[in-house]
Amino acid sequence: MLLTDADRARIVQAIAQAETRTSGEIYCVICRSSGEYIVYPVGWSAAASLLVPLPAIYLTAWPAIAIYALQLLVYGILLLILSNEHLRYRLVPAGVRKSSAHERAVGQFAAHGLQHTELRTGVLIFVSVAERYAEVIADSGIASKVPNAVWDEVVASLTSAIAAKRPGDGFVMAIEKCTDHLAEHFPPGAINRNELPNAIVEL
Repeated sequence: MLLTDADRARIVQAIAQAETRTSGEIYCVICRSSGEYIVYPVGWSAAASLLVPLPAIYLTAWPAIAIYALQLLVYGILLLILSNEHLRYRLVPAGVRKSSAHERAVGQFAAHGLQHTELRTGVLIFVSVAERYAEVIADSGIASKVPNAVWDEVVASLTSAIAAKRPGDGFVMAIEKCTDHLAEHFPPGAINRNELPNAIVEL
């Protein structure tokens, strides 16, 4: 479980409160991982097992079938160990983790229709826990007025809270920081429709 019931209630309340101050639409998504990355433990296990026959051939008198069996055993043990969730993500290059999480964020922005708000004022606050990645994606109406440095500050506070295992606090702080900037440029209109549900999606 990524969030507690209390976290979810606080986040929904923070979104509802935010949308009394701005015409912007804030949507939150948190996912456990943006990829399985199975190829990495498979690749490392296979590479290591390829080294097994050489010392066995020169240092033992084992028959080929025994060496082959040892090679398979080493492969299986390493694959089991490296497939552990905590180890598996450490095998993935940082650039690959970042790229995967960014693609997932962009996909979630589109999947939940944030690009279809009337004034193009949708904002996605996205976290992928395994990659230790967070991102704020703002639609074109907001991006033209709010600089990226603002979202970088939001991401910094959010990732710090996630690292401290306080995701609920992180999202609430991120929502409040986003709202402070959105309210300046996008105050509530005469008709302040709620175009997106006040919720956080957990994947």
